[in-house]
Amino acid sequence: MAYEPGAIESALAAVVGNDPDLAAELRRSLIESAERYADLMARARCDANWQAAAGRLKGLAATYGATQLLNLAQEALAGAPGDPSVQRKILRAINNMKG
Repeated sequence: MAYEPGAIESALAAVVGNDPDLAAELRRSLIESAERYADLMARARCDANWQAAAGRLKGLAATYGATQLLNLAQEALAGAPGDPSVQRKILRAINNMKG
């Protein structure tokens, strides 16, 4: 799975235009939020908490055009709650967004 810089960059450009500082701030916000939702998924002690965190991650990814993260969130929603394999993939995708 590869990082899709074009989709995220296009989404950011549509929002901020030609303001690199604001784009960088929004990118940090995306990464921080994704990390928070991944942490909530890792700490989920029931299926409902897993589903809620994965759903929020999916929405966040869709907002920013982060298709890899979106697909992984969908995988988490469709699979078994607490699946360590999908958790590792999500963390790897987030780390790839850091550059």
